[in-house]
Amino acid sequence: MVILVNSQTKVVVQGITGKEGSFHTKQMLEYGTNVVAGVTPGKGGTKFLDSIPVYDTVKQAVSEKDANTSIIFVPAPFAKDAMLESINAGLKLVITITEHIPPLDTWKAVSHAKRKGVTLIGPNCPGVISPGLAKVGIMPARVFIKGNVGVVSRSGTLTYEVAYRLTQSGIGQSTVVGIGGDPIVGTTFTQILELFERDQDTKAVVMIGEIGGDAEERAAEYIGANMSKPVVAYIAGVTAPQGKRMGHAGAIISGTEGTAQAKIDALKSVGVKVASVPNEIPKLVKEALSR
Repeated sequence: MVILVNSQTKVVVQGITGKEGSFHTKQMLEYGTNVVAGVTPGKGGTKFLDSIPVYDTVKQAVSEKDANTSIIFVPAPFAKDAMLESINAGLKLVITITEHIPPLDTWKAVSHAKRKGVTLIGPNCPGVISPGLAKVGIMPARVFIKGNVGVVSRSGTLTYEVAYRLTQSGIGQSTVVGIGGDPIVGTTFTQILELFERDQDTKAVVMIGEIGGDAEERAAEYIGANMSKPVVAYIAGVTAPQGKRMGHAGAIISGTEGTAQAKIDALKSVGVKVASVPNEIPKLVKEALSR
């Protein structure tokens, strides 16, 4: 069954004619993703690669092409409006790749998505891939293979690294989700874990966290109370200095809050196996699947 995206996903690309949008749309098409339309205001009536119709609005793409998912490559100052437009057009899944979006803009979009029952992934994320079925994002497709281990991560780069190590060990992935590294994101670890728990194609889950915030601690609470499937975790930032932001806007610790050790302790307390380095993850996953 996998989660979020599959062969039936019909994608509209917002910002399809821009540098990033056009490059990654080509990559998604090469992977076999069903990209049905693009949106660039003022360029409606044109075509991308002579085959993908470009519209002025998302509403037109939904009406004409029955799109059900959008991926956003719109520059940060306009990203909030792009997210709101997709939400209001009736799409069920909105994936926002754009980074450097002001937190207030993100909060407004996330709040509206919740009111409308829309799943918003990101912002500042690599997207979602269900290997062999659909890639709606910017991840390098070659590092993923189809299988039964779900992956959810705050970090794009670590997503690729861990997936590659799993693949090298012969462990395929059901769906891989990058939720984004900003302080405010549309979908949390807990929400993705819930989807994996219900997914028949997922037999175990890898969760990749990092310092800052309490998302991993909340995930630990959910795992302890609700997860029947084994979870393996890795938390980046063990050696990060206090008070210094590390990479992501959400990766900052204050006092004892948001530290890697606090997250590791919370996860271990509910039976999650936590890798000390990414190299350990495949071994822990194989052990978990063999039980």
